[in-house]
This record gives sequence, structure tokens and C-alpha cells, in this order.
Amino acid sequence: MSSPTTDKPTHKPRPWVDLLISIVIPSVILMKLSGDDYLGSAMALIIGLAFPLTWGLFELIRYRKYNFIAVLGVVSVGMTGGIGLLALDPKWLAIKEAAIPALIGIAVLVSTRTKYPLVRTLLYNPAILNVDKIHHTLAEKGTEDVFEARLLKASYFFSGTFFFSAFMNYVLAKWIVISPAGTTAFNEELGRMTLVSYPMIAIPSMIMMIAIFYYLWRSIRRLTGYTLEEVLSEQVSPQPAHSSDEPSK
Repeated sequence: MSSPTTDKPTHKPRPWVDLLISIVIPSVILMKLSGDDYLGSAMALIIGLAFPLTWGLFELIRYRKYNFIAVLGVVSVGMTGGIGLLALDPKWLAIKEAAIPALIGIAVLVSTRTKYPLVRTLLYNPAILNVDKIHHTLAEKGTEDVFEARLLKASYFFSGTFFFSAFMNYVLAKWIVISPAGTTAFNEELGRMTLVSYPMIAIPSMIMMIAIFYYLWRSIRRLTGYTLEEVLSEQVSPQPAHSSDEPSK
């Protein structure tokens, strides 16, 4: 009789599911179900908040992992819900939309003065790159200081993507959300702003992130001579296909 396993379930990233549950569904609820004929503005905000909150708790309990997108959805929808339920001036929404990415950008800058800069955690980490192999070669070639300087520059670029998001969030909030908080029109404008923010903000930010990773990889290639395939972590490196055919003689 086999003994029950105590291993926790393997967590596989599901960014599209995260976006659907934490961002898209709450936005649709706010836009389409906020009227008095449906949920009403207060109930729409509460139900919209329940989706990212429930999803984030599920991931935490099931996989012992914090879902960043779900946490962001809870914080964003929760703060927005407070603005709507308390009927605060819409200017606070624009401030809130800018404050979250701005705080993350500041955290990235502050982390460069610690032992654990965020760019290492997110881009230059063993889950993506073979960090030990890179460090060994950098030490052999005496280029560790040069690489550290480029990592620092990548951190500055990385924080810049969040400051870009903060600026664009503020502009979009001031442009789209003009109705008094707590009204059906406010919720509809809020949902529209959330959906518009992804093609206008998330996609450019993603392109900038890819550019930063390319800069990091190009620095590794120039300082070590390795190709990307040679420094990818085994977790992301494609496995060679095994063929059953015998080599021709």
C-alpha cells in the first residue's frame, strides 16, 4: 500500500487566468452591472472585489504562493471601492491609480541599496537563468564589477517602467472617470478605464520589460561569451527531443 504524499501541489503560472479573474471580470461587473436595475453601485463594487480576493486566497491556500496579480487586483479594487462607497472626490481615484505603480517604482530604487535588489528577484534569478554558471565565468574573466554596474542600470530602467505606468494611470483616470463617486456612471467609467489601461499601459510596460531583459542578456553575452540557450535555467530551457531512429552508418 502506497503512503500518501505530503508534497504540496505544483504551481504553474496562469497569467491569462489571473488577468481574467482579477482584472477583466471585475471590470465587466463594474461597467455592466452597476445600474439600479442590476446589482447597484455598492454591490457591484463588493462583488468585483470578491473575485481577485477569492482567487488570491485560493492560490495562497492551495499552493502557498502569493499571486501578485490577484494581490494587485484586491488592493486596486479595494481602494477604488472605498472611494466609490465613501463617495469621495474622483481626484482621489487618479491619485490612487498613480500611487500604486509609483510606490513599486520607489521600492525598486530602494532595493538597489539592499542585498536583494528586485531586478535580481524578477529577472536575474535561478528560475530563469543559470546564475551560478554566469557568476563562475564572470569571476574567471574578472568582469563581476562591470556586470554589477549593468545590473544596477537595469534596476533603474526597471523602476522607470513603473513611473511610466504611474503617469499614464493618472492621465487615464483624469480623462475617463469624471462622474461623482458612488454613482452608476462612476462604476461604468471605472471599468472602462481598467480595460483601456491594459492596451495603453500594460503592453508598453511589457515591451519595456522585454527590452530590459534583452539588455541584461546582451550584457551577459558580451561579458561571458555564452548564448542565451547556454545560460537559461534547466527549468525554462527546452529539452532536446529524443529520437528512436538509429544514426545512419
